[in-house]
This record gives sequence, C-alpha cells and structure tokens, in this order.
Amino acid sequence: MQFLEFAEVCERLEGIAGRLEMIEQVAAVLPRLDDDELPVFVRFIMGRVFPDWSTKNLGVGPNLLYDAVAYVVGTKRDTVREAINATGDAGLAVERLLAKKEQTSFFMQELGLVDVYREFERMAAAGGQRSQREKLRVAQGLFGNARPLEGRYLARLMLEELRIGMGEGNVRDAVARAFAVDVRLVEHAHQAMNDLGQVALLARRDPDALSRVTIEPFRPVKMMLAQAGTIAAQLEDHGEVAVEHKYDGSRFQFHKVGGVSRIYSRKLEEVTGSLPDIARLLVEATNHDVILDGEAVAVRDGKPMPFQYVIRRFRRKHEVDAMMEQIELVPRVFDILYLDGESLMDRPLSERRKILDEVLTAHVAEQFRVTDVAGAEAIYNEALGLGHEGVMVKVLDSPYTPGVRGRLWVKVKPGVETLDLVVVGAEWGEGRRAGTFGSFLLAVQDQGRLLAVGKVATGINDETLAELYALFKDKVIARSGKEVTLEPDVVFEVGYSEIQASPNYGSGYALRFPRFVRVREDKSADEAESLDSLIERYLRQKNGQGSL
Repeated sequence: MQFLEFAEVCERLEGIAGRLEMIEQVAAVLPRLDDDELPVFVRFIMGRVFPDWSTKNLGVGPNLLYDAVAYVVGTKRDTVREAINATGDAGLAVERLLAKKEQTSFFMQELGLVDVYREFERMAAAGGQRSQREKLRVAQGLFGNARPLEGRYLARLMLEELRIGMGEGNVRDAVARAFAVDVRLVEHAHQAMNDLGQVALLARRDPDALSRVTIEPFRPVKMMLAQAGTIAAQLEDHGEVAVEHKYDGSRFQFHKVGGVSRIYSRKLEEVTGSLPDIARLLVEATNHDVILDGEAVAVRDGKPMPFQYVIRRFRRKHEVDAMMEQIELVPRVFDILYLDGESLMDRPLSERRKILDEVLTAHVAEQFRVTDVAGAEAIYNEALGLGHEGVMVKVLDSPYTPGVRGRLWVKVKPGVETLDLVVVGAEWGEGRRAGTFGSFLLAVQDQGRLLAVGKVATGINDETLAELYALFKDKVIARSGKEVTLEPDVVFEVGYSEIQASPNYGSGYALRFPRFVRVREDKSADEAESLDSLIERYLRQKNGQGSL
C-alpha cells in the first residue's frame, strides 16, 4: 500500500459520522494488505506509530514539524506557524503549504506505507546530541516526497493526533469483521499482546491462535482500571467484595524472569533505573518468575506521603541514589498476572490473590473481604485515618482486564469528585497571570476523538502556574488570538461539583466549578475519562446516588 492510499482512507473516514460505517470501511481495507503492511496500517489508523507496549517514541514536537515543513516549502518557520494558527489544524495547514510546493516539484519518490513506518523508526532511534538534527532530516525527507494529502496525515501522525475517530474499539471490531473472527477473541488477544497490529496479523494467519495468546514477561500490558462507585452498590450487586486501601501513589508493573527484572510505569515506560530499590525489594521477596501489579508509595517515618513525592522518583533519571535518600518508596502489590510461564489474567481475583500470598513473601497490600456496609465503611475510615485516599472495592470473581475501566473495580474517595481529563488547549492569562496560560481547555476521550468538556482556571497557585507554562510552552500547535491549541498528551486531575448537560462543548456536557487538582504525570491521554464514563457519572449524579 502506498501512503497516499492510506491518506485517502483517512480522508474518507473523516467524512463519516456513523461508527458502523467507519468500521465497515476499515474492515474492507484490511484483507488487501500484505503481512508487512497490516500491523502498520492498524496502528496508524488509530493515530499510533508503535505498539502500546513499545518504549519507542518519535520525539517530534511542533517546532521540529514547523522547521521541517518550512525547509521543504522554502519559507520561514513563522510562516508555517501562521498557517497552522489560521486553520487550528497542523495537518490541514501542511496540506495547503505542500499544495503550493507541489507545483514546482518534479522529483518526488513514492512513499510506501511501510517505508514511512521505517522512517519513523529512524526518528525514534535517533539519540545523543545530534538527535534533533537527525529527526529533522528524516522529517524533511518525508515531507519533501509527500503529496499534499499525504502531508496532512504525516503531520498528524508525527504529533500523534490523527483526528479521524478510529479508536481501539472501532479498530478491534473492524479486525474481527475483516477476518470473520469472534470480536471477543480479538479483545482477548489484544489485552495480552497490547498490540492490535500484531493481533490483526494473527487473526488472518491463524484465527484459532487468538484464544491461546498469553501475556509475556517484559512486554507490559495496560493496567486494569477502576471507575468511581459506591460500597453499597457493589455489596448489593455482589454480596461479598474485596476491599483494599487506595494508595496515593503511582501504579507499577513488575516483571521478573530468573535474575532479570524490570519495572514499568502506568504509561508502560520502563522505569527500573529510577526505582532500583523497588526492584530489589521485590526480587528479594520471590524466587518465581512473575508479573505483578502494584503501587509505589512514598513514606516518611512509616506514614504515606503525597503523590508529588512519588512522581519525583519516577521521573528521576540522574542522581537516583541521592533522591532515594530524600524520598523512600515502598511497594504495595495487590495483583499477580503471570506465574512461572502461565498467564493468570483469566482466573478470578480471589484465586489470583491466594497465589499472590503464596509466591510473595513481603509487600503484599492488605485485602479485606466484607459482606456488609458497616464493615466496609470501617475499613474506609481506617484508610483515611492512615493517610490514604480511600478504598478500592473489587469483585471477587473478576478476571484481570487490561486497559478496561469498569465496575469490577471501583474506587471510593471522600470529598469532591475528580476526573482525569486531557488538556487540549489553553488561553493566555491577564493581570497577575499575564505571560502565562491562565486557563486550560479539557477534553474526554471518545473512540480516538477528544471532545471538550470545559475549562479550568481555579486551584492553580503562582508556582504551579509557572510550572504549567514551562510544561506546555513547547507543546503549542496553533494560536488564535488569546487561545492556543496544545499537543494532547498531558492529563489533569480536575475536581468538580456537578456535571451538567451543555451544548457549549463538543462532549455535550460541562463541569460546574471545575478546580485543578494536579498533573497526572503517570497517566497517558488514552487513560483519560471516556465520554461513556462521563455520561454514567452524570446519570448516577442525577439519580442521587451517594458516595458510600
């Protein structure tokens, strides 16, 4: 497949509103692709370049993109920036700029889909002091050979913002339809492999093998997620549940085979070098090959410290020993996904917990089985008294479902409700906030699209305001008056008093009295609140369900 054909598919999808029609369009394309093209096409159509488990990263920001396009078109960076500001869409702006360049270009090489992927691999592999120069050179080569329509989707892929609405669920269904396999088998294989591109290849080559796919050490899977809920509702639905303390820490996934161990963050980035003490403690606690799910908690004098202390350790790459002396981390392990060559994800939580207690001699998080609200509330109050966030309430027969946010696990916290939302834009501040961003536009996820749900400006002190400006100043894609469009890769935790139906935002909802809580540096945009989950919260609130 030529990259132009891929771009034409994307353009068609952009013009389709119905989910089923989009799935049919993609399902019709997949069987025509060869084995090299299929996994690349599947990832690209979701706006991703590499498998979710991969540590590869393009590392292309807006400024590098501006410079590459400016070089190819024969203009200045500011001209490219102005064109993007005028459209609010880097892809459309690049397409229009390349349309002018095309009239004077006679020597262009055809871009194959796999060729583009290999060039992206070169960009990701570029390291050292000259890495940006090498990335720029590759980007110039791609745009130099790109037709205008190809440029639209090259730019968006580089910024990982495809904007065509083909999220994981749609692509999963398209794979199942294209190769006539049960969508549940595709989902099962995807949860274990964490690479829908390779799942598609397997669905074509050997559909029966989809059911046999298992989790593998050193190939991290997405972590099972919880949604907000109540103790009473869980007990009413299930009779008996498991209650655990909800720590104000950061999730990790620990992989160990023989003498080799690695730790992965919630974003699936390897962080072993930043957390050697956690790795050592867990290696000492088991002689089995395992994959464990847990939380790293900062402690001082035996008491838990806030999340901010934990994240300092996770992002530390230099002088780790000195930081270890300042911030002590301890692991709290609450699940086991793999043991000595066997996946445990499909086994019930009660069985996984029993195995965990047997194979790990220390650092297992406390778990309590309860059948009544009073008993659960006592554990909840104890957790708060110990300085934890609240409790997790888990269904005893629940399997481990990577990346799924459902009612099998619910979180119960006091006080204001919070949402994890993607920051997609900002507005320049005035007065005391002049020269920085004064408010931020927030969005929920909806099958690959990001739909606005409101702005947040309160809860941000001067120090945090400066930190946020430093974080976002190089993520500006476009400007229009006081407003800017940002790369959508940062997640805010935001408190609110109420969710309201509203025609003013793309999601159809707005937050009443939103308040900034913190940057969730441990979360990727994929883990932000979904539109479906937002609607469920809205309906639960409307029905007057309590917090416990």
